[in-house]
Parts: sequence; C-alpha cells; structure tokens
Amino acid sequence: MALLEIADLSVRYGEIEALRAVTLAVEEGSVVTLLGSNGAGKSTTLRAISGLVAPASGEIVFEGQSIAGLGPEAIVRRGISHVPEGRRVFPGLTTRENIMLGASNRRETTAAIRREADEMFELFPDIRPFADKLGWTLSGGQQQMVAVARGLMARPRLLLLDEPSLGLAPVIVQAVFRIIAEIRRRGATVLLVEQNARMALKVADYGYVLETGRLALGGKPDELLKDESIVNAYLGGSRKAAV
Repeated sequence: MALLEIADLSVRYGEIEALRAVTLAVEEGSVVTLLGSNGAGKSTTLRAISGLVAPASGEIVFEGQSIAGLGPEAIVRRGISHVPEGRRVFPGLTTRENIMLGASNRRETTAAIRREADEMFELFPDIRPFADKLGWTLSGGQQQMVAVARGLMARPRLLLLDEPSLGLAPVIVQAVFRIIAEIRRRGATVLLVEQNARMALKVADYGYVLETGRLALGGKPDELLKDESIVNAYLGGSRKAAV
C-alpha cells in the first residue's frame, strides 16, 4: 500500500469543477511531482490533501486511513505538512522564530524546539547568517528556504510543496531543488507541485500531468521525457531540449 492514495477525487469551487475524478498514489520515501499549466488543479490537489478544501467526492487515504474531510489541524497531526505557494513568512518574526512555528503541533519544550530549529540551518546553510534577522529583511529565495524548513519542523511523513521555485532567480532555484533532493535522501516523502518541469523531473521518482482538472497521464521521469506532448508543453518544444 502506498503512503498516500487518492481515488476519484473531485473538488468544486461553487459551480467550477477544479478536479475531476483524479486518482494517484505516492509511495513512501519517494518524490512525486504534479505537472500542469496554471489552473490545471495542481494546487487544489494539495489543498484537498491538507484539508484546506473539502472534496466534493472521492477518497484520500493516508497510511491506510481516510483523511478526506478532516480539518487542517487533524491532518497535520497525522503527519502531513503543507508548504503553500507564496512562502508566507511572518515579517515581524526572526528567521529562527518563523522556523520554530512549524513545530506548533508538537508537545515539546521551547528549548528542544529551538535546538531543532538551529539544526535546520545545517540543511539550509544559506539562511544561517540570517537566523536572528526579521522575516521582512529576507530575499524571496531565503523566505522560500525558511518556509520549507518550517514545514519540516512538523516532522512530516509527507511534505507537500507548492511551487517552491516560483519567482526565484535561477541560482536560487538550483539551491531549492538541491534541498528537495537532500530531503528525499534523508527518507522523507515529498509531493511536489512545480511549473519548472525540467527541474521537477530531475528530483522526482514519478510524475503526473494534470490538464484542466483531469489526470492526463503519469509515469517515471524518463518515460515522461519521451512523451512528445510533455516535451512540447513543458520542456521547450524538442526532445533534445529536455535531456
């Protein structure tokens, strides 16, 4: 059984059907990426998993138990952490304090949580010099690293990452994806929504493509890179460019 299994998931925003009978699975210890254009339903999929939107129909099973319809707090307690698009760093808190907020679901002493937050700077050395700087002083790339570190502080079984490279300079994008690869190396499971298909497929074990709320296809990265429709839509229009 996969760590996460979604079956025939549909989500509506009023009269708009954002997801239509989507079925996918995420194996434990893997990185799975969701590809697709704007409005394809990628972020809605993550929001349904983390309880931010309620499914109209279908099933979401995590570690063998249904979580469809549970609230966000209950889902966090079960081991799912969601890093949404937009970073959402608290500007009046320091980098360390922002990271520590990720452990709000854990019953541990402040000192213990602070020590673990400090350990995050080993995984994110680029933000170590800014540990005591306020969130508003950080660059976009630094804020993204803080957001991911905060998500990891929940000690998730499954980490949901929504567009972690959005709006970042290419050199920072490279750093963010190195961190995703390191997170997988450490044994975490990641479901990644990403428009940078080339980078996403480099770190992923499996990929799915959503089109207008429907699952169009899925496969291993090398299989998707051989699909002309994927290459033309997301990788610059030629198979050679995708290599």
